[in-house]
Amino acid sequence: MSRGRGRNKVTEDLPKKSISKEGFNHLLGIFRYTLPYKFVFGIGLIFLILSTATSLAFPYIASMLADASLGTDNGAALWSINQIALGLLVVLIAQGIFSYFRIVLFAIVSEKAMADIRKDLYSKLISLNIPFFENRRVGELTSRMTADVTQLQNTLSIYLAEFLRQIATLIIGIGIIAMTSIKLTLWMLSTFPVAILAAMFFGGYIRKLSRQTQDALADSNVVVEESLQAISVVKAFTNEWFEEIRYNKSIDKVVSLALKTAKYRGAFVSFLISAVFGGIIIVLWQGALLVEAGAMTIGELVRFVLYTFFIGAAMGGMGDLYGNIQKSIGSSERISDILKEESEVTIRPPQTALITSPRRTIEGDIRFENVKFHYPTRKDIRVLKNISLHIPQGSKIALVGHSGAGKSTIIQLLLRFYEVDSGRILVDGKNVESYEMSHFRQNIGMVPQEVMLFGGTIRDNIAYGNPAASEDAIYQAAKKANALEFIESFPETFNTMVGERGVKLSGGQRQRIAIARAILKDPSILILDEATSSLDTESESLVQAALNELMKNRTTIIIAHRLTTIREVDCIYVLEGGEIVEQGSHEELAILEDGMYRQLSEANL
Repeated sequence: MSRGRGRNKVTEDLPKKSISKEGFNHLLGIFRYTLPYKFVFGIGLIFLILSTATSLAFPYIASMLADASLGTDNGAALWSINQIALGLLVVLIAQGIFSYFRIVLFAIVSEKAMADIRKDLYSKLISLNIPFFENRRVGELTSRMTADVTQLQNTLSIYLAEFLRQIATLIIGIGIIAMTSIKLTLWMLSTFPVAILAAMFFGGYIRKLSRQTQDALADSNVVVEESLQAISVVKAFTNEWFEEIRYNKSIDKVVSLALKTAKYRGAFVSFLISAVFGGIIIVLWQGALLVEAGAMTIGELVRFVLYTFFIGAAMGGMGDLYGNIQKSIGSSERISDILKEESEVTIRPPQTALITSPRRTIEGDIRFENVKFHYPTRKDIRVLKNISLHIPQGSKIALVGHSGAGKSTIIQLLLRFYEVDSGRILVDGKNVESYEMSHFRQNIGMVPQEVMLFGGTIRDNIAYGNPAASEDAIYQAAKKANALEFIESFPETFNTMVGERGVKLSGGQRQRIAIARAILKDPSILILDEATSSLDTESESLVQAALNELMKNRTTIIIAHRLTTIREVDCIYVLEGGEIVEQGSHEELAILEDGMYRQLSEANL
């Protein structure tokens, strides 16, 4: 049982990128998605400034209240205690209002901008070619859509605003305490290097342990995913005990790492609290001496201490903000890399792609001329060697041979999943590369051996062949595919949910849904890839009857291991090692002594 590593990374586990000019430009490039909402963003910045200003005004007014209560004449005497207290209340209410609008406005910008990124990212992914997906894991691409975009969203809605707030707090706060007392400011700043060094040492190690904990948790999730996906295998081998032990071990590892992280985090927090409060004690001690000497008022000392708290909190939060900005740069680069990929097709609205365009604009005459090919990921292996064949319009041909002979590769090249190394493929006398990709593929239908159904209704899955089709067209397609009887046996008929990957339907039922889908598409060229190889006799007869209906008036290519299903085709091509070694009708090939087709036929008996 393979231990797959494709998984969605949580944002805490995202790799970070150093803040270089190039990386920062990537981040700015992604933030261009905020431009349509720049007015709302600008208003949000105004409320950010106002909320920061009211926050920083609070310690100053509080110090005035302290002086007024003692009758100290430092300007606070102009205001009564009640008036200053009322001013504090007004400041608090104003800060609440400003913070509310700042949060809501930034959320509007971030949600809409990130929605635009997700749409563009999915549109790009769905339009890329097959080799792109062969070189990347699904879990990795899903992570781009989830964790990376979420990281950018948090940066835009939370981290960016907080970063600006912290910078303003540091600059303005240090300026205010410096004007209050240079001596105390120097005492206060002298404690910062110790706290910063501790944060760098402990913070880096704690983040490393946190990532290890997340990796271990993800590994435990892989165990759950594997065992549940293959639950029938687990039960068939009575290995429930084995899976339980495997999961328990992974969870124990998570607990061990989490407790180790907690110990270091506890030590760090204890040290930080001691350092911060030690610094405050020093400030209070020196401030008390200054108050005693008459060089400072109680209100000024209160102001200094409160601003020290603000500055300390800002300094403490800068490390996490910097780390999150680093993560955002890494996220923006990975998203930008995908968005820069060249699309295989241009996605068009359904009205353009399915209604206004004629559906059968290709006749279906196919020629392969000296085609050579190797897969991009296996350049050392030549899969096809000088393949030449002709499939006249409306004819039926079969491709047979052992696994790896090149049968499926011919189909993939016809569908233009890959481009040929040399030679050419002609359809109706034109090189397939001269056709617009989507328009070309609209004329090809396929019924695979393993049918992939989407987790919707039967109607949805049949209509996938032509989403613009009418209810009557869907009904007629199901009827021609011999699927109507079992569909109408369900209480919800066409509205029956098929389950994930069609799990609620039998193999024969899934095949007939796939045939109905192909009938609805009405292609000029039909590809049948082992369409009946895994069915029982009764299902095979029903599916074969539906296939006979589907093959009428179409150019048909059949890949088959069960040779009894291809005896009536016009021509059979036998492949071995990427070459056509025999061709002809069933009768012609079956009589060839030592012929490969004859050997395959005898092995099928």
